[in-house]
Amino acid sequence: METHHHPLLSFLLLLLLPFSSHALPLSTNNRWIVDSATGQRVKLACANWPGAAETMLPEGLDRQPLPNIVAAIRRLGFNCVRLTYATYMVTRHAGDRVGRTFDGLGLGSVKDEIARFNPLVVRMTHLQAFDAVLDELGRQGVMVDIDNHVSKPMWCCREKDGNGFFGDEYFDPKEWLLGLTILARRYVYKPQVIGMGLRNELRGERQSEATWRKYVTLAGNAIHVANPNVLIFAGGISYASVLSFLKKKPLSTTFGNKLVYESHWYPFTAGPEKVWTEKPLNQLCRAKIDGYVNTTAFSFTAGGSAAVPLFVGEVGIPGTEVKKSSDNFLSCFATWAAENDLDWAWWGLQGGYYFRDNRTGMDEYFGALSYFWDRPRNPFLLNRLRLMQLKNQGNPTSRVGKAYLLFHPQTGDCMINNNLREIYAGHCGRQSSRFLYAGDGSPIMLAGSNYCLRAGGDGVRVQLTTACNAPESKWWRVSSSKLHLAAKEEKTGEYLCLNRDSVFTSDVFTRKCVCLVGYETGCMNGGDLEPTAQWFRLVETNVLYTN
Repeated sequence: METHHHPLLSFLLLLLLPFSSHALPLSTNNRWIVDSATGQRVKLACANWPGAAETMLPEGLDRQPLPNIVAAIRRLGFNCVRLTYATYMVTRHAGDRVGRTFDGLGLGSVKDEIARFNPLVVRMTHLQAFDAVLDELGRQGVMVDIDNHVSKPMWCCREKDGNGFFGDEYFDPKEWLLGLTILARRYVYKPQVIGMGLRNELRGERQSEATWRKYVTLAGNAIHVANPNVLIFAGGISYASVLSFLKKKPLSTTFGNKLVYESHWYPFTAGPEKVWTEKPLNQLCRAKIDGYVNTTAFSFTAGGSAAVPLFVGEVGIPGTEVKKSSDNFLSCFATWAAENDLDWAWWGLQGGYYFRDNRTGMDEYFGALSYFWDRPRNPFLLNRLRLMQLKNQGNPTSRVGKAYLLFHPQTGDCMINNNLREIYAGHCGRQSSRFLYAGDGSPIMLAGSNYCLRAGGDGVRVQLTTACNAPESKWWRVSSSKLHLAAKEEKTGEYLCLNRDSVFTSDVFTRKCVCLVGYETGCMNGGDLEPTAQWFRLVETNVLYTN
């Protein structure tokens, strides 16, 4: 296939981080996933790669050669893949040939395209093809969480599709346990398989806490006996959005240093997506984060040995024609994810599907890759994920002192000092400036210097100054979201907030604050004010980047 590379793509690819190797297998230490050999924290920044539909083959092999797809994963800045599969692929169709399955579905033309780009695959069995994908991911240094998405191969997930909870029409717990055990044994010598997801988005009328505990424990034990190397990812109920029942009675296991809880978060989780444009956004963002922490993310905030790592196994918005509601959700999520340095997986990698919803060659608007799997669908959107892809916290033996990155979630950029007199917005990474901040009413100091940020006035670019006791150099986290950083103007005493006007300029100004507490009328509830241009987060880090 002839490919055409956009100049912006080439520029962005140069900025993406190189991959460091980890001594596998991985384990857990309190809230962190760590390298078992060294104890150093390993950050999972993954892309979902679907393979659980009727074709039982990881998507995209009809659009690009397999090595090209894996190389694209790395270029996009992801260091791992959440690779989905169906139980029946393992227990009923493991020996079926890929080509015959496509013929049986009336997808002969799609099979021909797979044969053009990946000629060996159509002659493989389904398990051999799955192995081939895992092997290529391993060759290129990409870690893999193999995720049991459904039992009967199909698009997931509907409330009553027979795949939702233990005992449903297609969800036989014994067959499910058998499939997990087979794959755990099969991949004991494939170190790139760092984890196994027990089941995607449990849901439906049958769901219960007691049944969840029973089968998570059974499955975790079975996997751990068969393959003690892998992490065990356990998602909650109600579409992987609820784990709050563990507050009263934590899960007791024999595989404790391998357990990771999994949750999913989309703009439409816990309510309609339209709320992200209908409610005052500062209040809504704070409420949504508090709700998510209460139902799921409390698991890593417990502190000490009671903490369990959390993996946000699916988060995403459409990359094509990004709606304002999705844009606002991502700005809110990114601030929280960066602040907590979460492990996570973007939904999804795929540019499209072999066959979905009775359509051949369906596009995927949520895909990180284009329809032809050869370039980013939306490079600007991917830039917003960059700080979330970097490891910022958690190295227990780090000699790097704690500092902060100044992050603008609406664009994904970090603040950079260029000449000790001003700051500007640029790509998060090695050049990002590090700041020190002692809390509300304190200056934001440029680390390693006696310079601090100064608000020069409404519509004036932010400067660096040595007059750090001046009113314009003392900063507060204001608004109900605590995402506005504001200093008081000396003459009027009014707050001036940091403000990034546009992705097309690197300038950072101070402007009159919008949507502060008590002044939120018109802010996303029928008015025309919205605060995300003024959202900035001080993100803690004890890591020095090498890219």
